[in-house]
Amino acid sequence: MPPSTSDAAPRGAPVHAAGCVLWRAERGDPAVAGGVAVEVALVHRPKYDDWSHPKGKLHPGESAEAAAVREVREETGARCVLGARLTTVRYAVEGRPKTVDYWVAEAVSGTFVPSREIDRVAWLPPRRARLLLTHPRDRALLDAALTSLTR
Repeated sequence: MPPSTSDAAPRGAPVHAAGCVLWRAERGDPAVAGGVAVEVALVHRPKYDDWSHPKGKLHPGESAEAAAVREVREETGARCVLGARLTTVRYAVEGRPKTVDYWVAEAVSGTFVPSREIDRVAWLPPRRARLLLTHPRDRALLDAALTSLTR
């Protein structure tokens, strides 16, 4: 659904978004040396034909934490628990500055339902996720998330 006029930012206005590097214990072979093997969720956006971490714009008055949890739910169907705060990523989209605050988040339940915005979710071991991610900034987020999970 397109944003209402009240939700749309003026042209050139900064966009603030939030998202997560979403993980779960790997299914099938959870035991590995030094901890638990994990799978990471990546979302496919058909509009851009890219693979990324779940993220989206904050609603007016919404905290970044609440937006991150909501966007994970909307895009992947997963209910999640936020973990460590990661970095804030900055880049431009169609001439507008965009900032995205990220967290590590554990998926605890839920089922994916495809939509026009997100048509696929892939749960992958980190090495395979790294290869599928479209943007280098998302690979750096994956690295940071994995580091936070091993502490």
